[in-house]
Amino acid sequence: MTSPLRIDRVLGDRHFAEIGEPALAVADESRGLLAVAGTYEFDTAPVGVYDVGDLGCRALLRSGYPVHAMAFHPTLPLLVVGTGRYDGGYFFEGELLLLDLETSTGVSLIEHPLGRQVLALEWLTGQELRVLMAPPDDWQDRNAWAEGHVAVVRRRDWRVVPPRSITGDELAGPRVAAPRIDSREDARCAVSSLSAEWDPRRDVRAVEELSDGRILATLDGAQAESWLLSGDRQWTVPDDKGGRDIVVATDERSVWVGLMRPEWEERPQSLVQLSLDDGAQLEQLTLSAPASLVRCVDGLPAVAPAGHVGGHSRLRIRRGSRVYLREIDRARKWTPEPSEAWLAAVDLKNPPIAGRPHEPTEREFRRLLPYSWTPGETHFAGPGVETTDGSLVHAGTVYDGRGLQPGGSFVVRRKATSGEPRWVFRTNRQATDLDADAEAAYVAYDDGELVALDLHGGTVRWRRQLTVAGVPAIPTALTVSGPGRLLIGTSDGRILDCSAGCGG
Repeated sequence: MTSPLRIDRVLGDRHFAEIGEPALAVADESRGLLAVAGTYEFDTAPVGVYDVGDLGCRALLRSGYPVHAMAFHPTLPLLVVGTGRYDGGYFFEGELLLLDLETSTGVSLIEHPLGRQVLALEWLTGQELRVLMAPPDDWQDRNAWAEGHVAVVRRRDWRVVPPRSITGDELAGPRVAAPRIDSREDARCAVSSLSAEWDPRRDVRAVEELSDGRILATLDGAQAESWLLSGDRQWTVPDDKGGRDIVVATDERSVWVGLMRPEWEERPQSLVQLSLDDGAQLEQLTLSAPASLVRCVDGLPAVAPAGHVGGHSRLRIRRGSRVYLREIDRARKWTPEPSEAWLAAVDLKNPPIAGRPHEPTEREFRRLLPYSWTPGETHFAGPGVETTDGSLVHAGTVYDGRGLQPGGSFVVRRKATSGEPRWVFRTNRQATDLDADAEAAYVAYDDGELVALDLHGGTVRWRRQLTVAGVPAIPTALTVSGPGRLLIGTSDGRILDCSAGCGG
């Protein structure tokens, strides 16, 4: 299905954008290439291969573990990547990844489901790869953190090595010293020597456009930032964690920002009001509990309590005529098993004083209907929007003790009065953001896919994998900015100003 999405402008673009904060860099001087691995954050570590001439990204993969080693094949367009970490209680897990630089495809080579934590790699010949690994575990092994095992893996042609084909016997080898080396400073120096303009931006959390064309964003490491129509950044407000939700005042003189504050920190979650002229803080409000900041249908800000502790609890409904909450039975709030959940709401009352966000307590909310429309299923919350007829379009996932299962992610349009679904769209990945206009709901997913769903029937109008300059990107924020216009924030700190037609 042809996608009508077109990227018209990229804000926050820079060299090595895909990597964020570099953790390891390895050069191939004969081919003029530099492989750079980013730090491990939010369950992923990016690895990019760059041309040292124009600094264009030639290949990209994402590892589910921290990266410790990389080595270019001496003659073939291949890069091996060694990854891994301690699981916190027993095993040293990891992968040996093989990246094809021509196709940008990667495969995991170790047969064992847990793999091995790979610490160092060296090509001895075009057919022999020396691999240094941590021990499989640290059970009664006090030296497991300073020693490892070395093995030489042989393949006649590394271009055709099948996934999961390196056996445990091939990785058996003598015990040797295996110091853990921190290469972050060397990686930063390697990147800085090629470009003074690189900036380790990460994870745009929200994007909005003002009537004068300026674009606001929240992201990791900044409460908020403002971009001018010219493409220059007007101002930014640094923060050690960053901002999340934003609601622009109706007079467009200020913006309310919900700050990222992990629930285990002693610092309470708070909201700040920033001037849109220069980012100066005008006011700060401390919240009584974790919550989302939402823009209601009247344009005013409101606070939606999280409902219970946990990353799956954040129901955030844009442009609601009420403030919505995913509520669970308080008697079972702290049990490990999923509790019965309800969709609850509180009506909007008088406008908040001086435009301050109103923070209703959970006790003010009235239960509307069961949160799950399927008996026996527990549905976790996600982003959503209220349509003009009062129905809700929202994303979420289905609880399963094994983790997210195929078809366990959904987008649903349901009546807020009865809970009856008008349509349900299911997929295999978790939605990162969602917004809608009069004709379509646009959904961003954590594997890089964008999907446009017909608002009336739920059918797919178009879908595509997001790429920037031909390189895959992960959408982390999405906002309908006008008819046929989308703003998309990415995991590498870029903001994409896009045209999006109906497609077909």
